[in-house]
Amino acid sequence: MKNIKKLISLSILIFITASALTACSFKPGTNKTTLNVFNWGEYIDKDIIKDFTAKTGIKVNYETFSTNEEMYEKVKSGTSTYDLICPSDYMIDRMIKEKLVQPIDFKNLSNYSNIDSKYKNLSYDPSNKYSVPYMWGTIGIIYDKTQIKDKIDSWNDLWDAKYKGKVYMSDDMRNSLGISLKRLGYSMNSKNASEINKAANELIKQKEEINPVYVGDEIKDDMRNGEKPIGVIYSGDAAVLMNENPNKYEYVIPKEGTNIWFDSWVIPKNAKNKEAAEKFLNYLLDAKVNKKNVDYIGYGTPNKKTFNILTDKVKNNKASYPDESSLKNSEIFIDLGNARKLYNDAWVTVTAKK
Repeated sequence: MKNIKKLISLSILIFITASALTACSFKPGTNKTTLNVFNWGEYIDKDIIKDFTAKTGIKVNYETFSTNEEMYEKVKSGTSTYDLICPSDYMIDRMIKEKLVQPIDFKNLSNYSNIDSKYKNLSYDPSNKYSVPYMWGTIGIIYDKTQIKDKIDSWNDLWDAKYKGKVYMSDDMRNSLGISLKRLGYSMNSKNASEINKAANELIKQKEEINPVYVGDEIKDDMRNGEKPIGVIYSGDAAVLMNENPNKYEYVIPKEGTNIWFDSWVIPKNAKNKEAAEKFLNYLLDAKVNKKNVDYIGYGTPNKKTFNILTDKVKNNKASYPDESSLKNSEIFIDLGNARKLYNDAWVTVTAKK
């Protein structure tokens, strides 16, 4: 009888313990999943990450990169495993071809309907299978109009001797070689060795005669500090500066044309937390969350519901939302295929020049 009582007592204890553990395991905020995100620098409002973790319990390990090429090499090497990355158009094209990314389960993205149809099925992901649009924009020239009184409207202005020692150039290979190609009347996606070499030589000539400083995300702080009055900048960074001080900064898309770029989220093939990645994507697609992000980073949003709730001031900012007429000579970067080596070799000669 005592043995039976002991067994009954033990059974009850096990049941109570198991019930307690089960209750704890489903307690909100105890999710132990860690989502590894790899994104551009200064490209998200960090409060959004905190809010997502608070709502889901999913911890976000957030790392940044400076160029598509840097991101590609790290993902390709497999030295770090990411669940979500944010490449640009041409790099997405390349990563799809090389099977470095996996299809997204759009059934898990109820907010995907917020994306305007004109940003879907673009050339780098024509089947709309692997990517979710994040932001879009252009590259152009920003200048301090309190210091520069001349009309700035051409890439040639960055080679003008009057601005010696006053110019910032982009430390991104595709941007700077693309600018030099466009200035010479060539395509930013040229695969012609002679044209690419001419573009590289013009950048070297610019270094010799104008002495530009090559920078990345830090250009915003550099411009704020007044170190130089003119340079190459991404449209969203320009929008932030213009919103801060509209009487000081001006952004222009040069008349020769520029690059229209699209950054989108993709899930790497070796991602360990695909479900968490899709939850985060769906959260980012929420119109109010996306608006918070757009207000913080300044770039153009492909989210139509977000656009509808933006202030008129933001909607009318020509850095973020340029007139179509100013984009008529512009191009989207494409994957260069075998011509990548031509660009890499040309870039080595440019960066080696002191």
